[in-house]
Amino acid sequence: MKIKNETICYIDGANLYKGITSLGWELNYQVFRRWLDQKYAATKVYLFIGMISAHADLYTTLQRCGFTLIFKEVIFYEDGKAKGNCDADLIVRAARDLYESGVRSVILVSSDGDYVPLIKLWREKNTRCIVLSPSKIKNCSILIKRTGVPIVCLDEIKKKLGYSKNKKAPDTGVPA
Repeated sequence: MKIKNETICYIDGANLYKGITSLGWELNYQVFRRWLDQKYAATKVYLFIGMISAHADLYTTLQRCGFTLIFKEVIFYEDGKAKGNCDADLIVRAARDLYESGVRSVILVSSDGDYVPLIKLWREKNTRCIVLSPSKIKNCSILIKRTGVPIVCLDEIKKKLGYSKNKKAPDTGVPA
């Protein structure tokens, strides 16, 4: 196995979207992708997202911004709400990248404590890891906080990553 010095970013799309919108602002995905590259030298950015055919234009836009989309089949509940839980897919992809390519630097975009076993694996394998939390620090999982991994709250840098109030944001809502 050849060890790679690249930085790979894994984004839980639903967690990112719901976390940001719950705080009352909109993420500029193009600026966010550029920021990941400039700040962390992210060479690959995987966005795990539910597949809903009505959002095809959104997926095209996100791909043009430089995200590699990993789709999850979505189920719809009786009330019409969509559910496309990507946690397991993200974990399997990240573990495969760790063992097959020996990646040594990762970014996880999520506030979900379900990713703690993955964070612990990265730390055991001396993989540099940072968590970008879409939620405020008080809403980020206590389980993530207990790992000791560095956490950056996106809300603290929303002026860099969000749309201004004067400029209408394009429809970039990421479905669940």
